[in-house]
Amino acid sequence: MRRKLFSLILLSLFVVCGTVQAQTQTEPKEDQTNLETQLYMVVGTNQDVADAKLPAALESVIKQLRATLPFKNYRLAAVLINRVKNDGKLEVGSIGVPIAIIADAPQAVSRSSYRIRHVHLTTDSDGKPVVQLAGFAFSAQVPVSTSGPVASTNPAPPAFNYEGMNLSTDISMREGAPVLLGTLNVGPAGDALILIISAKQTPR
Repeated sequence: MRRKLFSLILLSLFVVCGTVQAQTQTEPKEDQTNLETQLYMVVGTNQDVADAKLPAALESVIKQLRATLPFKNYRLAAVLINRVKNDGKLEVGSIGVPIAIIADAPQAVSRSSYRIRHVHLTTDSDGKPVVQLAGFAFSAQVPVSTSGPVASTNPAPPAFNYEGMNLSTDISMREGAPVLLGTLNVGPAGDALILIISAKQTPR
C-alpha cells in the first residue's frame, strides 16, 4: 500500500514538473523594448522666414535636399516626439502646426495627424539595429488663401479654404539616423512640406 502511495506521489510530481517546464518553454518573455520617434515637419519656401535655424540632427538630410529642392529658405514647422513599444503602433493628431501661414488670417491654423501601423526593431546583415515602420500614413489640412486684392476702403475679411494632403509609405532605417519620408506641395506659393523621421531605443 505504501509503495503504491509513494508511486502515485512521484507520478504527480512528474506531471506537475512537466507541465511547468512545458509552460516555461512555450511562453516567451514579453519584449519590453521602447522606441522614441521624432517626426520633423520642415517647410521649404522661397519666402523670407524669421527663423531659418534647423536642428543639427537634420544637417545631412537638408544638405541633400538643397541639391534637389533648391528653396531659398527652410524652416522648422514642428517636431513631434512620441514613445512607442517595440512591435506596437502609434497614432498622433496635432492642431496649430504652422505648415502654411496666412499673414492676414492668423486664425487659419493647420491640422495634421499621422499613424504607424507597426513599429519593429530588428538588425541588418551586419548586426546593426534597424527600425522598420510599416503602414506610415500622414495627412494634413492646411489653409489656402482665396482672397482677392484688398480694397483700400471697406476691406473684406480674409477668405481661405482648407486643402488636404496625404502621404503613405513603408520604410526601414538605421536606428537614430533621420531619413526623408517624402515631400508634399503646400498651397499656390510653391512651398513644400518635407517630412523627416528618426527612431531610437529608449531606456525602460
